[in-house]
Amino acid sequence: MNAAIIGAGSWGTALANNLAENGHRLRLWDIDGGLLGDISKERENKKYLPGYKLKDGIEISETLAACVREADFVITAVPAQHFRSALAAALPDIKEDAIIINVAKGIEISSQKTPSEIYKELGSERPFAVLSGPSHAEEVAEGMPTTVTAASLDEKTAAAVQDLFMNNKFRVYTLDDVIGVELGGAMKNVIALGAGIIDGMGYGDNTKAALMTRGLTEMARLGAGMGAQRETFFGLTGIGDLIVTCTSRHSRNRRCGIMIGEGVPPQEAIAKVGMIVEGVPTAEAANALAKKLGVELPITAAICRVLSGEAPPAAEMTALMTRGKKHEYEGFQV
Repeated sequence: MNAAIIGAGSWGTALANNLAENGHRLRLWDIDGGLLGDISKERENKKYLPGYKLKDGIEISETLAACVREADFVITAVPAQHFRSALAAALPDIKEDAIIINVAKGIEISSQKTPSEIYKELGSERPFAVLSGPSHAEEVAEGMPTTVTAASLDEKTAAAVQDLFMNNKFRVYTLDDVIGVELGGAMKNVIALGAGIIDGMGYGDNTKAALMTRGLTEMARLGAGMGAQRETFFGLTGIGDLIVTCTSRHSRNRRCGIMIGEGVPPQEAIAKVGMIVEGVPTAEAANALAKKLGVELPITAAICRVLSGEAPPAAEMTALMTRGKKHEYEGFQV
């Protein structure tokens, strides 16, 4: 098949190699022309995924139109806050029967919408799918066994995406809960910021286990408010992605949180990570969305206050621990 990837970050590059390994023809484009030039010259993305050469079959496109024009599958791997503009620019040159696959994770700040909701607003009738799950780019590039989920409202579209990506090191399941998959992938980055803050403050396993478990409850609670299937949050794109992002050394959200927990100002910590920290804008968007829906997300709200400088992490930890008494499943009956 012919495939195109918009966005040459670490994840876009890793997926390009995966697709090339499966024998597909692949074009890769990014808005950063200097990055594309370096990748083309070195056949390696030294900025975002150093140490892994691009496989044969991957072509670097100089323009977005050239990248997507002949593609049967168009994969958007840009930061969630740029999904709308990137896809809107690409749509005029995408074939009418092509399948659009989004692999970025987040919620748009300005609209509090997920990528699938934005896609609907753009008015395209092309099939749409989301690929998500516990999948650090570095480990996928290394060929470590990885499992993810392809979600689409159309069963045939999900199966086509499954066939496109799946091999003996990259297993793909299918699902029809697009919103649930999107919210799981977005919200786990927010909770991973909190997990990093906990690590940076010097707390231990008890604290992180509590944060992850209650964070999962928040993910599922917001999902229920959006009409998602609650079971989704107990699968790969919910608890699976939450575990890997809250515990891994590869997690940029956790790394950012660690620095904040150690006392580094949030904006300085974000800058030191050197890549997009998706949990930061998503926290703001999710907090606004929760207020709109009347859904209580105390951990997310606390992380927002820390990120904005409104309160220090220690004060927010105390506030969370001294909230009024609750039934464990209050507001979310499983």
